[in-house]
Amino acid sequence: MRELRIDLPLTEEAVRSLRAGDRVLLSGPVLTGRDAAHRRLFDALAEGREPAVPLKGETVYYVGPCPAPPGRPVGSCGPTTSMRMDLLTPRLLQAGLRGMIGKGSRSPEVVEAMKQFGCVYFAAVGGAGALYASRVTSCSVLAFPDLGTEAVHRMILKDFPVLVAVDCLGGSVYR
Repeated sequence: MRELRIDLPLTEEAVRSLRAGDRVLLSGPVLTGRDAAHRRLFDALAEGREPAVPLKGETVYYVGPCPAPPGRPVGSCGPTTSMRMDLLTPRLLQAGLRGMIGKGSRSPEVVEAMKQFGCVYFAAVGGAGALYASRVTSCSVLAFPDLGTEAVHRMILKDFPVLVAVDCLGGSVYR
């Protein structure tokens, strides 16, 4: 098992170098999104429209951050269960999404799409929302403000601890 520091956005080279089990500290910009935001992005692509936010080269964190307390950019921001996005994920990977952060395993269809499009899935620890909030330096809404905390945000991370759960070759810590 390796311990790495990676700056976002992810490069193709970085994604291809990662292996299941690697421990990583991520720094840089990510998108946030959960079920409703994923549905809107998917629907735009399915209808031949540009999504509300460009996906090419991005990493998405499956989170609906809590409102920020005074003096902080964000409240608790622990990961949500990734499987809830699995039906929509392959199309978003085809549109260029390069990384995902969440909790729990992924479907065989998502793993195959990850291999096809060169994507990595990072696992974050459920129940560690306060720790993760301490690793967010800024957070702002980019799209779908009507979704409240589940809107698409741009978060900037600093030394955000994750584990490579599924790599772009299909290697998985869940097997």
